[in-house]
Amino acid sequence: MRGRLALRAAAGAAWASQRAGRGKGSMIGGLIALQIDPTIMTQLGRGRRTVLVTGTNGKSTTTRMTAAALAALGPVATQADGANMDAGIVAALSAHRGAPVAAIEVDELHLPHVSDALNPAAVVLLNLSRDQLDRVGEINMIERKLRAGMARHPDAVLIANCDDVLITSIAYDHPNVVWVAAGSGWAMDASSCPRSGEPIVWEGEPSGTAGGGADGVGRHWRSTGADFQRPEPDWWVDEEHLYGPDGVKLPLHLALPGRANRGNAAQAVAAAVALGVSPETAADATATVREIAGRYRTVRVGERSARLLLAKNPAGWQEALSMIDPAATGLVIAVNGQVPDGEDLSWLWDVRFEHFEGTQVVAAGERATDLAVRLTYAGVEHTTVPNPLRAIASCPPGQVEVLANYTAFRDLNRDLEGQA
Repeated sequence: MRGRLALRAAAGAAWASQRAGRGKGSMIGGLIALQIDPTIMTQLGRGRRTVLVTGTNGKSTTTRMTAAALAALGPVATQADGANMDAGIVAALSAHRGAPVAAIEVDELHLPHVSDALNPAAVVLLNLSRDQLDRVGEINMIERKLRAGMARHPDAVLIANCDDVLITSIAYDHPNVVWVAAGSGWAMDASSCPRSGEPIVWEGEPSGTAGGGADGVGRHWRSTGADFQRPEPDWWVDEEHLYGPDGVKLPLHLALPGRANRGNAAQAVAAAVALGVSPETAADATATVREIAGRYRTVRVGERSARLLLAKNPAGWQEALSMIDPAATGLVIAVNGQVPDGEDLSWLWDVRFEHFEGTQVVAAGERATDLAVRLTYAGVEHTTVPNPLRAIASCPPGQVEVLANYTAFRDLNRDLEGQA
């Protein structure tokens, strides 16, 4: 009875929000439902087979790919907008009450209690690296919390990235793990073993592919202070194919760019297969994902074709920078420092900004000056135009790459909609 009342109140609040022009109202609806009945998430999760997706980077993309693959089993409850905390999760489950399966994106800090509420069939563990220290805290603390949280769910299948030291530590003792060589282009936050504190030793050269090539070997790592090393993967990718158990070898041609997205797709396929989808169907489904909440889309701005990329932390920025097309005539880098971004921008000094020969670089966003200082020290010639839309317009006609952090990306999309 309390749950039904909570859902009716949530629907009313969502309707009122829409009528007032304040958005879709899903978040306020979820918040009200939780206030009326704190157990509503558990009630909405009953009778579903749920896949949870978490990590510092790639959650929204992998969730979208997982949902596309799980569609072979029937309607899928999922978030379209990346709202990955309790209210957003409740809203997504409430909006798809009849769906037999769910693919739910979860903030790292929320994963333990969301897992307790939803008792997932599978959990996708992507990667862990420093994010907003003021909100998230030290990364080793997060690893320990997630390890303890997953230990409470021995029947869940963990789809874990064995190329990430911290993710491997979360899943290492779990009885039900599918290891995926999804790649890890960022090792600065895992230089010491999360179990012993001793150094991690990396052996072999980076292969340039997410999973280490056709043999799946990749770049091996091991702890010098504990019996802890990179597991052998069950799934891996190279530049053309996805490889899996029992000799599976499938073409994997994605619409989304970058090595990281090939790793994301491998984990999405592994999760869908764990729930009963065929590898061929799951792999084909990941290739249908073309944009996620505006990310990767291309828009016209006058005589310029602007492709929009999002990055939110040092690891994400480094990966996004590797996606920049060197043939682009312009590159706009937009940085804000609002609460959702993290107000401390010292992380800019951890990102390896490169020289972009032949490309006009523009520093933009509310913190354009901070970014301009960093680019100057990196030896990158640039101009400074704080307004991102005007920064795009300042570039030569042709292809412009736009790389923005969270609120800069959000505000730019709003401005683009306003000029349409």
